[in-house]
Amino acid sequence: MIIKPDAVERGLVGEILARLEAKGMRFVAAELRQMPLEVAERHYEEHRGKPFFGELLEFITRSPSLVALVEGPEGAHAVVRGLMGETDPKKAAPGTIRGDLGTELPDNLVHGSDSPQSAAREIALFFPDLA
Repeated sequence: MIIKPDAVERGLVGEILARLEAKGMRFVAAELRQMPLEVAERHYEEHRGKPFFGELLEFITRSPSLVALVEGPEGAHAVVRGLMGETDPKKAAPGTIRGDLGTELPDNLVHGSDSPQSAAREIALFFPDLA
């Protein structure tokens, strides 16, 4: 997962980590880092060519993010995404990270892999020594 620049800037990292830990997720690795543009481009490759691609890159590279490898029971990616809430914070349900703490796009606080395949790709990108 990624705790994005807006969450780091607002001092919400501890709150977000606590919510995941309370749900039974474990952090295998985590690192605060400034995302290089080339890594951001690879991460958001599926959005290349879309009108908001440049905005995504500007947002994720503007200041440090916390990239983390999260483990839990089978289907952990679905649990994490459920805790995150809808992509658009204005549509996210209360009780979710985005619903309680988010404001508006593109600032939506967190990213979580949407499938085991995406998780494997993202782990290789952000934690190649653990892939």
